Amino acid sequence: MIDLDAVDPLAPVRELFDLDDDVVYLDGNSLGAPPKAVAERMQEVVRQQWGRRLIRGWSEGWWEAPQRVGDRIGRLVGAAPGQVVVGDSTSVNIFKALMAAVRGTDRTEIVVDGGTFPTDGYIARSVAELTGLELRPATPDALALTERTAVVLLNHVDYRTGRMLDMAAVTAQAHAVGAKVVWDLCHSAGVLPIELDALGVDLAVGCSYKFLNGGPGAPAFLYVPTAAQATFEQPLTGWTGHRAPFAMEDDYTPAPGVARARCGTPDILSMLALDAALDVWDHVSLADVRAKGLKLTDYFRSLVEDLPGIGVITPADEWRGHQVSLRHADAEVVMGKLIARDVIGDHRPPDVLRFGFAPLYNRYSDARRAAEALAEIL
Repeated sequence: MIDLDAVDPLAPVRELFDLDDDVVYLDGNSLGAPPKAVAERMQEVVRQQWGRRLIRGWSEGWWEAPQRVGDRIGRLVGAAPGQVVVGDSTSVNIFKALMAAVRGTDRTEIVVDGGTFPTDGYIARSVAELTGLELRPATPDALALTERTAVVLLNHVDYRTGRMLDMAAVTAQAHAVGAKVVWDLCHSAGVLPIELDALGVDLAVGCSYKFLNGGPGAPAFLYVPTAAQATFEQPLTGWTGHRAPFAMEDDYTPAPGVARARCGTPDILSMLALDAALDVWDHVSLADVRAKGLKLTDYFRSLVEDLPGIGVITPADEWRGHQVSLRHADAEVVMGKLIARDVIGDHRPPDVLRFGFAPLYNRYSDARRAAEALAEIL
């Protein structure tokens, strides 16, 4: 029998992460594992940049960090330099994107995936209430977009099932009726090749603490394509998005370029931890990551799909992210027993077990050990 880990071209990348070999960690779709370089970099940031350079750090690289780190993420989502800015949370960036998308519109509705991650739905509802537009939940297979639709907000990969939407087809569908589309990339950034520029995506947001391994609470990112930047009017006109933030002017004039999407003072410690974490991508091909992710999830699925009481809800074809979601009547209890055995996934009420596979550090042996533990419990 072939040792799949022995022939895995990404196997050496695991050594870049600080992981305990006794633990099977399959929750990178909620919180990525820490690259080893992050701890060392943070010591340097705290002791030298903050501890010795003090406030001089702002003029020695801190101020430009949101755009500089944004460009590093941009490379992973198909965005040319100058179109991604890092800062704030995913929720805040969804609010910015949706408000900018509907500003000045004469259309009457915002469409959101009816099964979307809660924060997307909550923020969309707030935007609808603030703007007087109707919020219409719909399924991705029946969006029914019309000339009434101002913008549609969708998750590229569904957080419960792992299903991946066809970004090209849905973006074209929205544009065909003159609507805009905002993509949430939280479960796809760092998982598979994404081509925001090539597909003409209007706006996109995403977090950095899942498959990008930025750490708990790491800042999110916002994509604003170059062609849309001059007219991008976000509602949170904080001082760091000003044309001349240190001029302390009374009137707000947005900065040129993607910097206008900034709001408040950036969280430098989290920002630079993310910057260090992104080093692991410098010599990694996203095509290799995607290929391994599909193989890993296929392998795990083959080991668990016939277990008693289990139903697989993640698509079997290539239209899936890097997770396998299973249904079981006692999902919470089962996951608790798995975690007690150092097999860490998570569950989503009422009955979903989720296993996220991060190809940079997850092994085929992790998939096998998790399946064996699940079989013993069931």
